[in-house]
Amino acid sequence: MLSGTNRLIIYDAVVVGSGASGGWVAKELTEAGMRVLMVEAGPPRIPTRDFTEHVWPYQLKFRGFDDQRARLTEQPIQRLCYACDEYSHQFFVNDHENPYTFPTDKPFLWIRGRQVGGKTFCWARESYRYSDYEFKAASRDGYGEDWPFSYQDLEPYYDKVESFIGVSGSREGLAQMPDGMFLPPMHLSCGSLLAKQVVESKFGWRVMPDRVANLTVPHKGRPACHYCDECQRGCFTASYFNSPAVTLPAAVQTGRFTLVSDAVVSHVMVDNDGLAGGVHYIDRVTREHREARAKIVVLAASTLESTRILLNSTTRRYPNGLGNSTGVLGHYLMDHFTIEGAGGIMPSLKSSVREPVGTPCGFLIPKYANVGSNRNKNFIRGYRFDGDGSQELYGQAFSIPGYGKSFREKVRRNIPYGFGMEAQGEMLPRYENYVTLDKEKKDAWGIPVLHIHASHGENEYAMAKAMREDLRAILDALKLEDMRPPGEKLSVVGKNIHECGTARMGNDPRTSVLNSFNRLHDAKNVFVADGACFVTNSCYEPTLTIMAIAARAADYIAEEYRKGNL
Repeated sequence: MLSGTNRLIIYDAVVVGSGASGGWVAKELTEAGMRVLMVEAGPPRIPTRDFTEHVWPYQLKFRGFDDQRARLTEQPIQRLCYACDEYSHQFFVNDHENPYTFPTDKPFLWIRGRQVGGKTFCWARESYRYSDYEFKAASRDGYGEDWPFSYQDLEPYYDKVESFIGVSGSREGLAQMPDGMFLPPMHLSCGSLLAKQVVESKFGWRVMPDRVANLTVPHKGRPACHYCDECQRGCFTASYFNSPAVTLPAAVQTGRFTLVSDAVVSHVMVDNDGLAGGVHYIDRVTREHREARAKIVVLAASTLESTRILLNSTTRRYPNGLGNSTGVLGHYLMDHFTIEGAGGIMPSLKSSVREPVGTPCGFLIPKYANVGSNRNKNFIRGYRFDGDGSQELYGQAFSIPGYGKSFREKVRRNIPYGFGMEAQGEMLPRYENYVTLDKEKKDAWGIPVLHIHASHGENEYAMAKAMREDLRAILDALKLEDMRPPGEKLSVVGKNIHECGTARMGNDPRTSVLNSFNRLHDAKNVFVADGACFVTNSCYEPTLTIMAIAARAADYIAEEYRKGNL
């Protein structure tokens, strides 16, 4: 039932969240014939108002340097994300309205986007398949738990997702990074091609164009990327994947899809039989309390938000939260960690000729540590590299003395060529990394906030040492000038915006929250279809895998609902 209306509406399913996973669940369920209500905590985005990829600095009030007072007041956490600036701050939450807490000695950066589309407007679009190096990692090194399915089980859903959203990439034939249903790859820059030549010849590591959800050719009615290279600011042409332009329209076309925006879900409503009857939400603007009734509840609100909703869904039957009967909910939080800052100048590419416009794609070196016979005795799991080389856009002019015609000639004659790269490593799932509800603090809508308790462990620090050594070796091999060594510190947990876990899958209810199809062990009509279900997090970005898992869960929901089992 939607409060405020005069008629009772009980939907087949309610989907909480409209981002990467929620969009796929809505598309699959409506195409299977189910009536779906989607509730989203934030407002819709209007391209003519909110997209700024073609806005020049002189068109902005602060010329792109931002209003620091506003960011410090309203978005002190969000502004630490590179994409939260004068151009794109609208895609990120107000931290004052959406607080959270953490121990002073264990900082956590929670970057969030509450709007129709979630974070799919400003994600980095990196789209990688996991392999059985991830899904069956515990069988390889003895740590933790295997996923309750294999790569072979998920492969058809990777195919489905890639074929529909469009992912550009090159086929490499690597076991640790399976190939997919790719559009033509983007071209590497001159600097990346030079790095490819040096790294492959000296280290034997594959260097490839990044695999990204940007279209290199027209695809399903959407035009190819025009390489403005400002993807974090929105995209008028929908040439990269975001749910409002790709999956949600497919759901709308079925005639069985309803969207309610500005609906902040507080908890799942549980009936006397222990099953879910829908969700309770609060109007973001008016603060009115309302209910949405459905036979099935699918949480796709993002990893920590979905877990927060479950923890807040307390009843006499579930005093510690829905799905938390064995105390596992909230535990095994993971992110990625990065070693950043490595780079310098490529002297052989200094030129007076401008390189063609860049692309939203750099190079990728897949993981090699602990792959095949390449075992490292100091740590388990692995890491990968990414980077790019590119010309300065006359930024070097600030360091060149002079003025007038001679100054302009000096600037044009010696355009330096910069190079930068980083390494990203896998964070192990550990029980002691967890989230719980803060007993004192509430958000702007009166909902208890999360207390996040997470830090890096010994394995991460051992892996980081090897990552730095490899980065230094690559920089030395490239013979860079003005070389910047890799940083000594690990990135703060949460900074990479790849948080996963806290409601993990498994076959044993004593050690997991969900079954192999994302269904709660505690309630057969409640599903969690976002990154909360992850058992491991690899060293690769999780979004493509999140979408594939969501599509798989939706197929299971539709079939079980048809059979009358939900």
